[in-house]
Amino acid sequence: MKQILSQSTLLTAASLVAVVTGDEYTHRYKKGDRVDLWVNKVGPYANPQEAYEYYTLPYCAPDTKHHPSNENGAFNALKAHSIGERLGGHALRHSGHDLLFADDKGGVLETCTTEKLTDEQTALFAKAANDQWFYQMYVDDLPVWGMVGEMLPDLDAAKSEKFGSDLSHLEEAVAKHAREGGALTPYVYTKRTLVVSYNEDRVVKVDLTSDPSSLKEVKKGMALTFELDIQWAKTNTPFHSRFDRYLDHAFFKHQIHWFSIFNSFMMVLFLMGLVALILLRTLRKDYARYALNHGPGGRDLEMAEQHNDHHGSDDEDEDVDENGKPLLDEGGRPSGPAGRMGVEDSGWKQVHGDVFRAPKFLPLLAAILGTGWQLVTLVMGVVLFAVAGPLHGEVHEERGEVLHAILVFYSLSSIVAGYASGSYFKLYFATTPAGRSKGGAAAGGTTQWQLTMGLTVLLLPTILVSILSVLNFIALCYQTIYYIPFLVLLKLFFLWVFVSVPLCILGTLLGRHAKLGGKKSDPFPCRVNAIPRPIPDDVQWYGVPANLIPFAGLLSFGSIFIELYYILTSLWNYKFYHVYGFLLGVYAILCLVVCMTTVIVVYFSLNSENYLWQWTAFYSGSSTALYVFLYSIYYFVFKTSMNGLVQTSFYFGYMLLISLGVGTLCGTLGHWSANKFVRTIFQNVKVD
Repeated sequence: MKQILSQSTLLTAASLVAVVTGDEYTHRYKKGDRVDLWVNKVGPYANPQEAYEYYTLPYCAPDTKHHPSNENGAFNALKAHSIGERLGGHALRHSGHDLLFADDKGGVLETCTTEKLTDEQTALFAKAANDQWFYQMYVDDLPVWGMVGEMLPDLDAAKSEKFGSDLSHLEEAVAKHAREGGALTPYVYTKRTLVVSYNEDRVVKVDLTSDPSSLKEVKKGMALTFELDIQWAKTNTPFHSRFDRYLDHAFFKHQIHWFSIFNSFMMVLFLMGLVALILLRTLRKDYARYALNHGPGGRDLEMAEQHNDHHGSDDEDEDVDENGKPLLDEGGRPSGPAGRMGVEDSGWKQVHGDVFRAPKFLPLLAAILGTGWQLVTLVMGVVLFAVAGPLHGEVHEERGEVLHAILVFYSLSSIVAGYASGSYFKLYFATTPAGRSKGGAAAGGTTQWQLTMGLTVLLLPTILVSILSVLNFIALCYQTIYYIPFLVLLKLFFLWVFVSVPLCILGTLLGRHAKLGGKKSDPFPCRVNAIPRPIPDDVQWYGVPANLIPFAGLLSFGSIFIELYYILTSLWNYKFYHVYGFLLGVYAILCLVVCMTTVIVVYFSLNSENYLWQWTAFYSGSSTALYVFLYSIYYFVFKTSMNGLVQTSFYFGYMLLISLGVGTLCGTLGHWSANKFVRTIFQNVKVD
């Protein structure tokens, strides 16, 4: 008997899913077809992540054929969800209400009555009214929202005043009562009106209103009767623009948004001019001075150093003109100290034998840069996917679409992470002591390769799992819908093991066997000395990397902080982000600003004879993350009303992940630009 019941239940569920899929995915209905009303969540308006399933509150089931007492009722049936939907905190269940497409009856009123409220149920409704809980529903993938209740004074007294029997001026009544110092009482809305507008065979608009006159005081032992008035209306609004009413164009396309793009673009022009000044003026003078050492009237480099030791180097700028050409005397020979005994190499030239030395913690840096290139690819792929929304469907119209795209691009871009880390490690391993020794290159090299591969595979997932596990535990303890179910975790694990990990390993192997030097056997323009050169301590303040790195991060953050405000508002304040063209432009500007500021920092460091530029370049770009996290603290305190352990944990947990991602991405771009810059300036230097 149990087997027969279970089989009939499965068949009913299968038929239900088949019907739902046929309508909600095509968004086409015939007159009289069933349209499903799904309930999603309830929770405090101020705390987006503190959301619970709709029937956590003691709402009753509608008195329809889907009532739980009926055998084939669809009430509370869980809708099929994608991984992206579950990660986004969606848990849609059938409301049990009957909606028939284009019903001409002039409105259908469905009612239900709760049991007598217990102490616990009364406290739940009172908490919902006091904390301004709202609920969310979906009709044909269109969301609607409504408030659970209100904290109000004595309604009987308010109705006898000028506010009217419908209490259309609730705010005025509450304000007057507050001035008089009276206590507020929890009330809940018991009647809602759902107006569904359609154009031919498609649903294009859904409106939900709560009737103020239906507010009932929440008391123990009281039974509440809830009503839903379902109405259908024709409209001429086209189907393709049905989501436009959810998009806040006035907010996202404000003049400030356009001005921020222009301001960031001007910053790019300024930095491009500064970098051009370094490359075309300063470096040109450096090359001209160095050329004097090898010219007909030049002297040996050691003699120039001895001269400068005795006489100082205050006159070094007098050897060349403003265009970087040597000054000549009346006889056509170089004048000044340069013409007499040569000149001293510029600061960055003196470290030619150490500038391509392997950085400390090479496997770790290789893994971080590999992860960074994976994030660069992931962000660019997701943004382009969103920009191409008109071709495949706008991503903000589909629940979990962006998260689903992130999972796909993350898995596929794992090969980029492996290749970038493997090729970087191969590039510098030959300059390490183990790489120079014949025996160490075989034994130590294998171990280092394995370490690099393991770090690349595990670095980002370990950070993600560590933070998300804590958040998932908190969500599970509070029974919110933002906890990740076990089956979803299992699917994510299989996706990582069978797609991401193999692609990362394959990429590392490809990077290990890549030809990095072209036709030359040595991939670097200059040979690396066996003994490291000491780094001077007595340098100007602008020659210390720690003094310059914060300024580089500040400039990078300054180019994106306006856009960051819009993104955070979309994440935490119920707005649909849809200006992906802006996002693509800001992303390009960020890449340019990070690259150019890092070049400037590395140039000043090399000029101070500090050849440890690899980590300096990475820190220069990644310092942007510090300002992003600090701004998130400011946003939390001054721009939101979030409170409680759940919401605070989710906010700072997610912002920490975002900041780490931004730092890794920007640090990788900074390192890449610095590498190009260092190679460019040293490949034009001839070293005997």
